[in-house]
Amino acid sequence: QVQVAESGGGLVQPGGSLRLSCATSGSISSIDAMGWYRQPPGKERELVATVIRGGTINYKESVKGRLTISRDNAKNTVYLQMNSLKPEDTAVYYCAARILGRTNFSSWGRGTQVTVSS
Repeated sequence: QVQVAESGGGLVQPGGSLRLSCATSGSISSIDAMGWYRQPPGKERELVATVIRGGTINYKESVKGRLTISRDNAKNTVYLQMNSLKPEDTAVYYCAARILGRTNFSSWGRGTQVTVSS
């Protein structure tokens, strides 16, 4: 089993920055990919960014150039650096792990709230 836990959310003004962290534990060697999702108020959860075991990274089109996913294998942590934040980035952000051999992300954190407002 894999456990993930997010941290780093908060209130930030438009144009500001935040860095979210996702600590992983458990059967880390079974992780095939890590992803960041978000759920804006009143909307469905959406995929923001993923990083695959081999290093391939993908982003939701609307966040390209502003949000950056990265990982520190030594710390078993994945990050989401968020710059030039906009009010529409307001959401609960979730970290998730995909296990080798599975199609979907199956290990989820509880989420961390990010609010972009003046």
